[in-house]
Amino acid sequence: MAKTDSGQQTRREQLMLQEPLPGVITRMAVPSILSFLITSIYNLADTYFVSGLGESATAAVSVNASLDQIIMMAGSMLAVGAASYISRLLGAREKEKADQVLSTSFFLAFAFGAAVMVLGTAFMGPMVRLLGATDTCEQYSIQYATYVLLVAPFMATTFVMNQCLRAEGSPMRSMLGMGFGGILNCFLDPIFIFRLGLGVSGASMATAISKLVSFAILIFPYLTRRSVLRLSIRCFHPSRDIIVQVVTVGSSSMFRSGLAVVSAIVLNNIAGGISDAVLAGIGVSNKIMMFPFGIILGFGTGFQPVAGFNWGARRYDRVQESYRFAAWTAIIGAAVMGAALALCAQPLIGLFAKADHAAEMRQIGALCIRLQCLALPVHGWVAVVNMLCAGLGNARGALLLSTSRQGTCFLPIVYPMAWIWGAGGVAAVQAVADILTLILAVPLIRRVMARVQQAAGRQEV
Repeated sequence: MAKTDSGQQTRREQLMLQEPLPGVITRMAVPSILSFLITSIYNLADTYFVSGLGESATAAVSVNASLDQIIMMAGSMLAVGAASYISRLLGAREKEKADQVLSTSFFLAFAFGAAVMVLGTAFMGPMVRLLGATDTCEQYSIQYATYVLLVAPFMATTFVMNQCLRAEGSPMRSMLGMGFGGILNCFLDPIFIFRLGLGVSGASMATAISKLVSFAILIFPYLTRRSVLRLSIRCFHPSRDIIVQVVTVGSSSMFRSGLAVVSAIVLNNIAGGISDAVLAGIGVSNKIMMFPFGIILGFGTGFQPVAGFNWGARRYDRVQESYRFAAWTAIIGAAVMGAALALCAQPLIGLFAKADHAAEMRQIGALCIRLQCLALPVHGWVAVVNMLCAGLGNARGALLLSTSRQGTCFLPIVYPMAWIWGAGGVAAVQAVADILTLILAVPLIRRVMARVQQAAGRQEV
């Protein structure tokens, strides 16, 4: 087993330190992109099939998207922080400590998911009302939340395994785990919702089963010792160094998820105060936009371990080269995706609003998509800067950008825009917030690249 681990580490070093960076980043990113796309598909599948039950049911699924974000909060914090630290540790050839980082993050994530499950189940009614459920969609929201909460511990640990498999250079295994669960959900939804007549509860059951399948696939390489890293309770070692490293970098992801929950709750309550049609339209448009966001995030996820590994190995020239390639690719790719989605906005929303009386939902949803498409190149570039900060262990920079899109640049403007422009302001607020993130990202990338250049200069001397 030691020889196998050594061989895998050698192959990884050759990939990260010697092969052309565009190919390396693409190789790392493609499985991640596919994984995020499939995840987006099965998130949207619930909405698509539930839309046949009416606007209130559609609104309920949109409301419960915030529940997924709550479960994701600590899971993604531990996942992103662990992945960043593991990339640097493997670059520095400290595998034993990398094993401890993985195991510690995994079991802490499970504990957090269990806490969410217990508290959410105990306070189900108040929880869905807090998330933005209206009187007409509250019961649907409770039905959907019930089974999702039961698998919360497995969802939280899935995030950790998913990110850490990518960090060790196994993005294909990560994709298979997330992807198969997503495909399964698309098949189970119509069976549970319509054929078995379970309605919104059926959508929740299908999602829960799919999450469990993803968990089983992702943990398999760890249980069978087919991964570079080792997952074991014996490696659980919550030392000060590990906790600080994971939390400082991963906190950016936790705050991003936390602010996503807060912003979604605020937006749901404002939109629901106007009508269920506006609430459903905004919710569906945001789920459609998960496709380009997933591609951008998947690409950034493929770029992050490359930058982190080369930083740990002191290959500063490759850190700079990888950033330039990732930045231009994200900007150009986002512009192309934005143009295509903007042209198709109306028919896409129409898939989820087929009734004649759903004109308001179609109008608001299409407007929201088109405005976010205009800001998509900015979002793509800022995401790359965010991933660069996380990969290099720049916790403050990663936190600053992670909390900007749905926090510092979103929350101050959401109420004024809704008050001045009504439903149109609600539809436009995310696009405006994306543009405002430039104010933070531009000076930050200048400081980060100056730090990289200084490190390269010291190395030459």
